[in-house]
Amino acid sequence: MQLVLISGLSGSGKSIALNALEDAGYFCVDNLPAPLLPQLVGQLRETGHTKVAVAVDVRSGASIDALPQLIGVLRNGTDLHFVFLDARDETLIQRFSETRRRHPLATDTDTLAEAIGREREALADIAQLGHHIDTSDLKPATLRGWIRGLLDLGVAARLTLLFESFGFKHGIPLDADMVFDVRCLPNPHYDPVLRPLTGRDPEVIAFLEEHEDVVRMREDIRRFIADWLPCFTRDARSYLTIALGCTGGQHRSVYLTEWLAAQFSGWARVLVRHRSLAA
Repeated sequence: MQLVLISGLSGSGKSIALNALEDAGYFCVDNLPAPLLPQLVGQLRETGHTKVAVAVDVRSGASIDALPQLIGVLRNGTDLHFVFLDARDETLIQRFSETRRRHPLATDTDTLAEAIGREREALADIAQLGHHIDTSDLKPATLRGWIRGLLDLGVAARLTLLFESFGFKHGIPLDADMVFDVRCLPNPHYDPVLRPLTGRDPEVIAFLEEHEDVVRMREDIRRFIADWLPCFTRDARSYLTIALGCTGGQHRSVYLTEWLAAQFSGWARVLVRHRSLAA
């Protein structure tokens, strides 16, 4: 059985993720109390279901604390993937304001920001259990695509190495395990011809590869990752997210993300994201 557990902050996109999985043929259950997971999985296995997705979050109350132990138990006999969705506080506040929905931890005596803070604290340990996705700047269609790409389970037993570019002016991604700042490199933005292009375009690639600093930087980053990747593999990590940031997330970080992804394609399962291009 392929079992996908979805959790995260209220307003971070869990419903969108669950809908994407349902469209992909998963049997989906929303807002299940954590202690009922083994019973549900057992029953669905008996009835022949092979692809199951379950959303478990703070709506379960104190029972959410049992999730780490249950994940350890459920890994025996299932191909389990855990995805935690997150977003910046200001993004969550805006989303709740737009939808006018009530936060599950809201009371008559505190603000929405305080409710989000209490939820973030309650889920702090759970957020470290699986793959972390920051949805702050993502459109629903982009998130659905990322979920489908992440859960292409044909090579599930291998480490998934995820390279993502971003723009510092939009903030550092919450889901990054490593962050490399490449703003010191020559910037194609100042060339009027290159400005509307991206780091995937041949003209921008040629411009960047003409500069010795760019070649040195990419090689230093490649060597650092190559040296330390075995340690993450021995640590039984399923996902490792490496973020590269430039000012706007359009040229330098995009180029280096694509280049590094190509370099490591034989080491692990590799995914590529361009946060600022998708925004």
